[in-house]
Amino acid sequence: MSQQNKKGEGFGMPWEDIYGYAQAIKKGNTVWISGQLGHNEKGELPEGMDAQMKQTYANIKELLSRFGMTMDNVVEEVIYTMDMSTAFEARKNFKTEYYTDPKLVASTMVGVTGLALPGQLVEIKIIATE
Repeated sequence: MSQQNKKGEGFGMPWEDIYGYAQAIKKGNTVWISGQLGHNEKGELPEGMDAQMKQTYANIKELLSRFGMTMDNVVEEVIYTMDMSTAFEARKNFKTEYYTDPKLVASTMVGVTGLALPGQLVEIKIIATE
């Protein structure tokens, strides 16, 4: 059986309805989380890679909790970034803040020339399993 966030859940952002996607879905024992941004509940992006990355992971934790999961359930992440070296350093420096054992998460980082919002520096998608 498939589960997905109900309309109106999330951070109060209309993006799911406007663009026609779900922030997260669950099928069987697996949750797929769409690319998450480092915005707060008002849709504001903090300045700087470290701040955006921390908020992005906080948003991911919130979504995982809705499915009874934690960051320990994450098996794969893909990080899209506007600045590869800054993102690589941020991920390296804060890895144990995000994961109990970062070596148990397959991680890919991709440098991009653009992201959804002006000033956005990072976007992260996740796969988690029970």
